[in-house]
Amino acid sequence: MKTLVKTFAAAALIAVSTFAMAAEGPEAKAAKANINLSTADFALEHYVAVTTEGESAGVEQLFAADFNQKIQAANVQSNSRSEVVKSLKKQKGEKLNCKVSTAIIEESADYMVAKVTLKFENFTKTDLVTLERVGNDWKVSKSINSYK
Repeated sequence: MKTLVKTFAAAALIAVSTFAMAAEGPEAKAAKANINLSTADFALEHYVAVTTEGESAGVEQLFAADFNQKIQAANVQSNSRSEVVKSLKKQKGEKLNCKVSTAIIEESADYMVAKVTLKFENFTKTDLVTLERVGNDWKVSKSINSYK
């Protein structure tokens, strides 16, 4: 009798775990992917992929808890971490039609400022990105955008 109970319990656990994995789907696994942010260069590369190529994996992992974004335009805008993450998730898979160039402005052991330039057909967006070491990972802590 005990063997029969154990067999049913094992079958039930297998069925429940199978249903749970199927309910998550492949998108959930991609969103939970662990992105390598062990260097400032990796973090900057991932930031460019997220903002220009519609990459959605590791978006939450990329930004520091106190991240904020400022947009210098006719009226200055400021966006919180949650607003930026939500916006980037909505852009999943959308690639921007622009030429991207990056330049390191300042770099130290725990800090980097980079200039990311996106050249579109009719305008140019310049993004000054500040990255900081947080524990063993690098995070984007600030972004200031301007347009020409």
